[in-house]
Amino acid sequence: MSRLASELFALLPGQSAPAPQRVAPTLEPASAGIPAQAGRAGQQTLAVPQAPAAHQPAVGGGALPGAPSTPYYFLGETGSDPLDGLAAQALGGDALRGGPAGLPGNDALAALVLDIDFGRPSTTHAQFAPAGSYYFLTPDGLQRGGDATAHPQATRPPFDVNAVRRDFPILAERVNGKPLIWLDNAATTHKPRAVIERLAAFYEHENSNIHRAAHELAARATDAYEDARQTVTRFIGARSPEEIVFVRGATEAINLVAQTFGKQQIGAGDEIIVSHLEHHANIVPWQQLAAEKGATLRVIPVDDDGQLRLDEYQKLLNSRTRLVAVTHVSNALGTVTPIAEIIRLGHAAGARVLIDGAQSVSHLRVNVAALDADFFVFSGHKVFAPTGIGVVYGKAELLETLPPWQGGGNMIADVTFEKTVFQPAPMRFEAGTGNIADAVGLGAALKYVERLGLDHIAAYEHGLLEYATAGLKTVPGLRLIGTAREKTSVLSFVLPGYRTEEVGHALNEEGIAVRSGHHCAQPILRRFGLEATVRPSLAFYNTCAEIDTLIGVVSRLAHARR
Repeated sequence: MSRLASELFALLPGQSAPAPQRVAPTLEPASAGIPAQAGRAGQQTLAVPQAPAAHQPAVGGGALPGAPSTPYYFLGETGSDPLDGLAAQALGGDALRGGPAGLPGNDALAALVLDIDFGRPSTTHAQFAPAGSYYFLTPDGLQRGGDATAHPQATRPPFDVNAVRRDFPILAERVNGKPLIWLDNAATTHKPRAVIERLAAFYEHENSNIHRAAHELAARATDAYEDARQTVTRFIGARSPEEIVFVRGATEAINLVAQTFGKQQIGAGDEIIVSHLEHHANIVPWQQLAAEKGATLRVIPVDDDGQLRLDEYQKLLNSRTRLVAVTHVSNALGTVTPIAEIIRLGHAAGARVLIDGAQSVSHLRVNVAALDADFFVFSGHKVFAPTGIGVVYGKAELLETLPPWQGGGNMIADVTFEKTVFQPAPMRFEAGTGNIADAVGLGAALKYVERLGLDHIAAYEHGLLEYATAGLKTVPGLRLIGTAREKTSVLSFVLPGYRTEEVGHALNEEGIAVRSGHHCAQPILRRFGLEATVRPSLAFYNTCAEIDTLIGVVSRLAHARR
């Protein structure tokens, strides 16, 4: 395909695919919802059991080369998420918000990619670099020379991957005597020094429980914790910090929604829609709820490239649909799903929509208010933050209608033996002592990403993805799984003659970390006739030199069994 920036935003054409898969309902007696009634100032009171509240109405309405590919799904969303100051200066402030769909203009995108340093040694990569690769080209399509003054758009400092890598201490590790090459970013990401030092500073100078003590350390800890909530609010474009609930991760986040909204709003005969792309964490809680309530789980199919079939999705929607729960980015294939359209169609049918953003927030700009998402969830450790911290975003007016899902300290306003009055959201959903330090670490990680700029990150990672895709396609017999036109930095593959764990072991011998297995996404792999794949996954600290090493090892394996 042409890799000029002007071709990165082609619309997806329609595709054909198998008929949707239907999961049979489990008919069991519907359990009573958690009793709750409105209290003062957004509080809720637990007293006499009541019937579940009525359903709330909705608010608001490929393989390379040869096909356009872009991860810039939300680059143009407006909202509180600010542009990186360097990009704003170099690109005229709002240059990235141009175009009829709010996507960046061609010149603005070209300016982003001109000065990216992909970490290439000067004598390598030509064998894998696709001809005319867009990140080597100027907006007029000419090969870029050494004179930067000939390209006035490229006046900002470059995205220097080698400088970025120095922010991540673990990348200096050696494995089996070889430099660590971390290509397991879809499983977890590494932490920049800014996050590590912020955690140390918290424990050295701020460590305390929050909210309720009249002493200095409690005030410091509370300020740090609530500053992290403010940072998340800005990062995902929420309207208010009261819409941000801290949890342990995306898995707990989805379970929270299932145990509150699901138990309150979904009953016998209702339907929940998920997609074939989902991680087990966005399947199992809904299966459990459907079994408990006598509801039905329905599944949006994918085509042979791993793209969702929106035509089939529309057929699944009906007056019984209560919830649509869909991933933003597939952890197994890298497919970017059209969540704006998924949300719009779901709302038109009267359903609420949950988006699993675990695999998207580190790659794509998200604005939950502009999208009109009802719920959006993600894990901190996927976006360079500590493990054990995650986020539920929920619309404020929706969270205030939901009962708590755990009881204890912090989430109560008043307790007697006769009744309990709960705090307003978000504290209603944060029972007990929270993961204070790691919430602070999450705030530091998101600020780090903001400083780099998600626009720069998306451009850089897209270049790596194209480079790696073209290189892997030179390996004899290798089969790439997931060739959607809109992808982020995931490359799933199988190699004839090898079990996936054998490939993973061979790569580990060379210091390369990848994931091999089913990636907690068995349904989508079985859709392609597989039980496991090898899954390299990229982040902005990876380089083309590392990709060359990966391709070299896989090529040697392929040639050894030809």
